[in-house]
Amino acid sequence: MNRARHDKSHGSGVSGGFDFTAHVHSLCDDMTRRVEALGHINMARVTVSFTQARKNTAHGMFASLTPLRFTGGKPHRIRGGRKWGVQPIHDTKGREMLYIVNFYLPRFLDLSFDEKLTTVVHELWHISPQFNGDIRRFAGRCHAHSGSQARYDAHVRTLVRQWLALKPPEKLYAFLRYDFRELRTRHGRVFGQKIPAPKIVPLP
Repeated sequence: MNRARHDKSHGSGVSGGFDFTAHVHSLCDDMTRRVEALGHINMARVTVSFTQARKNTAHGMFASLTPLRFTGGKPHRIRGGRKWGVQPIHDTKGREMLYIVNFYLPRFLDLSFDEKLTTVVHELWHISPQFNGDIRRFAGRCHAHSGSQARYDAHVRTLVRQWLALKPPEKLYAFLRYDFRELRTRHGRVFGQKIPAPKIVPLP
């Protein structure tokens, strides 16, 4: 997987920096271990990425989940008489990933602390209970948000409160208390893993 910097320090001369995607992955791993409703998620097969937002505005995408399988977790589908699959993504140990959680910077980091936590859990809750590479699907036309975005978001906030009530180490989420500029000032630069959107490719 490709690791790239998100760096606007313009050569500040400060070594090291803040690995945003590694910190978010650790945060998600703790959430999935502590909160029973997220316990079906194995973060060893979920990769975290970032995308630089084209416009530094408060409106637009903050994060997204990309499933790496088709409906029902099927590894391929037939279209036009050919078999197609999602371009595989592997970690450094050779494990094939099932999901990409992507964050848009600096927009995500400029949310409030509560909004950041809610956004993280919002994307995790989209992961299928079967953890098969597909998304969680609800009945009805709006299969991604249960027909009610408000109800979906209310449930996500409940999960956030459950996690905080379990008193996770503050070092896991302390970075979310800073916006992008503050985080960059403290660490010199903000960088992380950047994964291009996988393509649908023909299979043998």
